[in-house]
Amino acid sequence: MKRISPHTIVLGLRCVDYRLVNSKTARKIRIRVGPNGVEVIKPAAREPNEVAKFLRVNKPWILSQLSRMDRLGRIRRVEHRRNGEILFRGHPTKVRVEIARGRRRENQVFVQDSNIVIKRGARSKIPASRSLENWLRRQARQDIESCLTAVTQRLKRQPNRVYIMNQRTKWGGCSRKRNLSFNWRLILAPRQVLQYLVMHEAVHLAVLDHSARFWLILRSLCPHAEQSRAWLATHGDSLIEFRRDENAGTRIS
Repeated sequence: MKRISPHTIVLGLRCVDYRLVNSKTARKIRIRVGPNGVEVIKPAAREPNEVAKFLRVNKPWILSQLSRMDRLGRIRRVEHRRNGEILFRGHPTKVRVEIARGRRRENQVFVQDSNIVIKRGARSKIPASRSLENWLRRQARQDIESCLTAVTQRLKRQPNRVYIMNQRTKWGGCSRKRNLSFNWRLILAPRQVLQYLVMHEAVHLAVLDHSARFWLILRSLCPHAEQSRAWLATHGDSLIEFRRDENAGTRIS
C-alpha cells in the first residue's frame, strides 16, 4: 500500500508544498505537477534526502509548471451548470425526460432544440440515466471513429481494435498490440479536446513513447494540442466525476 505524506521545500523564492508518495513498485523518483499541486513518487528503497536533491535539480521545470497552473487558474473558468444540465461536446446542455405515449418498452434518446430528450417508454424498466449514458457512449464512438479515420490516413497507420471504455483514471491508451482505447466521457468535452486525445493515441501507433519525435508529429497534426491539454488539466476532474442521477437524468459535480 502506498503511503502519502505532506512536505514543503523552498525553491527559489517560492515555498512549494508537495505530497510524497512512498511506492514499493516505483523504480525512479518522479514529479507530477497539476491542478491539485505537486506530487513526488519515491521508491521505498530511496533515501528521503534524495527527494530534496531531485526537487532542487528540477527547480526550473517545477517553478515553470507551477506558474503555468497559476495562469490557468486565472484564465480558465469552470462552466456553471444548472440542475438537469450536462456538458455535451463542451456546451452546457439541458436534459429533459418525457414519458412516451402507448405501450413502448424501450427508451429513446435524441437531440431536440439543442436539448437532450430522453423519451421513456411507459413500460420500460431501464432507468433514464442508463439510457442517456448508453447514448453518450454511442455518440463518443461516432465522433472518435470519425476523427480516427482522418488521422490514421495521414499517419498511414491503422489500429487493430478500438475500444470505448469506462476508465476512471485516464482518457485513452495505445497497447503494444495496436489496440486503442478511449474514455467515453470525452463526448462531454469540446470537440477539439476529443480530437486532441484521438490524435495523441493515434500517433502512438507510429511512436510508442513520448519522445521529441512523438510531440513533433502530434503538434504537426494538432495545432491546438497545448490548449486542449490545458482545458483537460482544468476541467478533466469534473468530467471523470460524471455520475448518474436517477431523478434528473445525470449531472456533473
